[in-house]
Amino acid sequence: MTKSEFSFSEQLLAWFDQHGRKDLPWQFNKSRYSVWISEIMLQQTQVSTVIPYFTTFMKKFPSIVDLANAQQDDVLHLWTGLGYYARARNLHKAAQKVRDEFDGVFPSDFDDVLSLPGIGRSTAAAILSLADNQAYVIADGNVKRVLARFFALEGWPGNKKVEDKVWELAESLKPMAKLKRFDDYTQAIMDLGATLCKRSKPDCENCPVQSRCLAFAQGRQSELPHKKPKKTIPTKYTHMLIPFYQGSILMHKRPSTGIWGGLWGFYESDEAVDTLCALPDALSNELGIQQAQFQPLESFTHTFSHFHLHISPILIAIEGAIESAIESNSLTSKGLLQVEEPQNNAQETKALWFDLSKPSKVGLAAPTLKILKQLQNLY
Repeated sequence: MTKSEFSFSEQLLAWFDQHGRKDLPWQFNKSRYSVWISEIMLQQTQVSTVIPYFTTFMKKFPSIVDLANAQQDDVLHLWTGLGYYARARNLHKAAQKVRDEFDGVFPSDFDDVLSLPGIGRSTAAAILSLADNQAYVIADGNVKRVLARFFALEGWPGNKKVEDKVWELAESLKPMAKLKRFDDYTQAIMDLGATLCKRSKPDCENCPVQSRCLAFAQGRQSELPHKKPKKTIPTKYTHMLIPFYQGSILMHKRPSTGIWGGLWGFYESDEAVDTLCALPDALSNELGIQQAQFQPLESFTHTFSHFHLHISPILIAIEGAIESAIESNSLTSKGLLQVEEPQNNAQETKALWFDLSKPSKVGLAAPTLKILKQLQNLY
């Protein structure tokens, strides 16, 4: 197959001119910054979900310096519900690096972009192609699916050898330099995967490159691309302990790395519910009490990419033992900083009393939000 016989890029661009998506919020007043934010949000997340988050995020942080100067809690709060929170933490770190090392201007050099936290080869290429019309190709999930079907590529695209072949094929199809439409081509091939060449029920009849698609010719659209080899996903168990006092619950900030890094959640215990008749020492010492009333809430399972987490929330109703400490705001002396909102001070807040009627604007993981809804229904 040669470009003289069939030009994948020209067919795709002609289709894009008529049917491509051109009204997404990050397509207006494009900049490397705005495209970067959209590309990170779109990782593992559907466009319809991303749109309101993107709009709110850009209104709060209109420039990369605004993002760099923000508190991490503010960034994570606006990310609450999108999941994969490492993306938000890396956004914040990358913005700070741009502020400190690139004078607050998002770089235009590929290697410089690639050096930023949370940005890989495909994302760097997408930013520079979409924002600056630079001649880079991408290989995100949509593109891998399109190419695996078009070339009837064998193997799981996540495999290193198969992925290398995907990049080679992507390079072979990009438009000639004289067209000067690398930005449109990048958007077009993403749109093709998102709207026609979907995982299930691909719309082959309306595909602009159907005549040369090997998967279509062989009737293998549903088979390709090959799926990731299945692994048994283990289940882990945890109890989330939720001290409750006069309409507020005690929350802790998680370490900055790991699952839910930097988000606010609850103290966790591995003890079984029927053996949990007293507070764990760490929580007992923090609150300065020994006894409380325990009430199990509805348990549920949250699934990550590599394991299931079965969560059993337990409400801990605190009686009068710490009433004077809370009223006098003296819990700091017990190692607990009581605040309504995290404060911008040198000593970072590690714990707070979270008012169920006036939720604090902090980053929360999906399971935490689910527990909060349970509590709000109870109270």
